[in-house]
Amino acid sequence: MDSNIQQKLEEMPDEDTLLDLAELFKIFGDSSRIKILFVLLEQELPVNLIAETLGMTQSAVSHQLRILKTNGLVKFRRDGKNLFYSLSDDHVTSILTLGLEHIAE
Repeated sequence: MDSNIQQKLEEMPDEDTLLDLAELFKIFGDSSRIKILFVLLEQELPVNLIAETLGMTQSAVSHQLRILKTNGLVKFRRDGKNLFYSLSDDHVTSILTLGLEHIAE
């Protein structure tokens, strides 16, 4: 076996890490979730404004936000009865930006 290939195999993450990475990319496989992430790129928003902006029901947005939160892509803060959602960190912005750059090539 080629030494470069052998080195890459040795550097490959373990199976659990690869499965976690595959799960992360599955989350980006739904255009509704991608739209929500893009809306949250610039500012935090409550569910009702996300729904209004995207022409979705609050129930549908809440469902997708739950998936995004469970997978660490969004976070929320409570202000009284309202929950304001935002991207969890700059990594999410980077993933979206790099994805766009890749498909634009």
